[in-house]
Amino acid sequence: MQKFDKLTAVAAPLPIINVDTDMIIPARFLKTIKRTGLGKSLFYTLRFDENGNEREDFVLNKTAYKNAEILVAGDNFGCGSSREHAPWALEDFGIRCVISSSFADIFYNNSFKNGILLIKLPQEDVDKLMEGAERGSNSTITVDLDAQKITGPDGEVIEFDIDPYKKHCLLNGLDDIGLTMQKEGKIHAFEERLKATQPWA
Repeated sequence: MQKFDKLTAVAAPLPIINVDTDMIIPARFLKTIKRTGLGKSLFYTLRFDENGNEREDFVLNKTAYKNAEILVAGDNFGCGSSREHAPWALEDFGIRCVISSSFADIFYNNSFKNGILLIKLPQEDVDKLMEGAERGSNSTITVDLDAQKITGPDGEVIEFDIDPYKKHCLLNGLDDIGLTMQKEGKIHAFEERLKATQPWA
């Protein structure tokens, strides 16, 4: 999993409430268990029309936001079914951080396990960042995970809270497998003790 420490990037405004996981990636694209290649289907029904042509008015299709790595989103982002493909699609598209006033619990946890930083802020702070993001590619946001601070386009600093365990995992690029591998020595030692005391096991 890619480490997350400090990110300065264009932020795309997505002022839509209740963006569910089916909106993030429709069910018809869930036929794979690969984490790569899903970015092209991100927000498919919002990005493309029924003929597969880009909708020019959707934010991520606009030139200023095609390389956005941060989303400033509406309330209750990631609600709906608990598909892990949703954070996979965001990450594959290049989204490293989503800022909102609230997230669905399962999506929130899945995102952290896949290296995406989700930041909960009071609505007034989200509104300020949303306004800044609407200025386009000349307006960037800096997210400093270690300091737990966001610097907006005008230099205003907003502090945010995060679970210490989730912070540790992101800063060190540790997913569930990585965390287990950190204890490889202890696991090996346990197995050797088990062989010695219970050779039949």
